[in-house]
Amino acid sequence: MDFYCHPRCSTCKKAQKWLEKREIPYTFINLLETSPSKETWIKLLSESGRPVKSFFNTSGNVYRENNLKEKVPEMSIEEAAEWLSSNGMVVKRPLALNEDKLTVGFKEETYADVWAK
Repeated sequence: MDFYCHPRCSTCKKAQKWLEKREIPYTFINLLETSPSKETWIKLLSESGRPVKSFFNTSGNVYRENNLKEKVPEMSIEEAAEWLSSNGMVVKRPLALNEDKLTVGFKEETYADVWAK
């Protein structure tokens, strides 16, 4: 599992503790240094069945400063992928994914359903 997060994010730390307690292996990737590529984002956005907005950190400063609340609903998948790949601060975290599973954010119930099986 690739585990994208901000090193100081309390939600990411909770998710990490949850994974470690259950001995679920993951590769930590600092989202501030490395976001998934634009091509990966296009694939995730196209195939996840989730709304584009669900991948954005809607409470972050970058989201607010760039008025993304108004822009995201009108964005194409390519435009959203460009934003998400170019600035890890706009990505809702943690983002955990492998070949066939994906979670955005951290909720224990969701992690149990997706990662503990």
